Amino acid sequence: MKEYVKLTKENGIGIIEFFHPQSNSLPSNILSLIAETITKSGNDKDIKVIILKSGGDRVFCAGASFDELVSIKSEEEGEKFFSGFANVINAARKCPKFIIGRVQGKTVGGGVGMASATDYCFATRFASAKLSELAIGIGPFVVGPAVERKIGTSAFSAMTINATRWFDAKWAREKGLYSEVFDSTEEMDKEINILATILSNSNPEAMKGLKKVMWEGTEHWDQLLKERAISSGTLVLSDFTRNAINKFKQK
Repeated sequence: MKEYVKLTKENGIGIIEFFHPQSNSLPSNILSLIAETITKSGNDKDIKVIILKSGGDRVFCAGASFDELVSIKSEEEGEKFFSGFANVINAARKCPKFIIGRVQGKTVGGGVGMASATDYCFATRFASAKLSELAIGIGPFVVGPAVERKIGTSAFSAMTINATRWFDAKWAREKGLYSEVFDSTEEMDKEINILATILSNSNPEAMKGLKKVMWEGTEHWDQLLKERAISSGTLVLSDFTRNAINKFKQK
């Protein structure tokens, strides 16, 4: 299957689904489309609540595209690539609609950031999470604010430092990354549909106001995440990082 980002609408519910054949990794074009689609959905009067999901089974998102990371040749290209993650997070936080996350399987790096940027996140017991950036010589600088806001400094530090460890769904639920965890995708989807239906019939202005309250204190993130993208864009050019990424690709 080819990569895609698509939006479907039904009964006030907007479903944004992304897919990439390499374990739902995130190249620049997919990041751009996700950010644009979140913004579009937020401005669509027919959409009252949004569900963010990925295609396939057992893998929610593999994070940054290694193929694109190793192709970066300048600090400007690096900043542009990592700004893609910043744009997705900022689009989610500015969106006036609640965003429900659906994490059916493992998620890494930018995928953890994406899950953290949702307002209520469902997951299955297969949804282990990992911030692997330090293992390839960079760090979760851009997604860091969203993840830390969701799970707290201590848990964020643990994931950042222990960059090769998979933190299981139970741990992620206890720390607040996931709101609910289920044994199967079927059980999860049933509960997602129930909540989305309830929210689609709730007061849009009340939900918009609550969303603003919930994200209070993040108004400076446009500038903050831009600065973080610059840092990551510089680090990705190092020999250490290039060698580490190539080793990962060979596994």
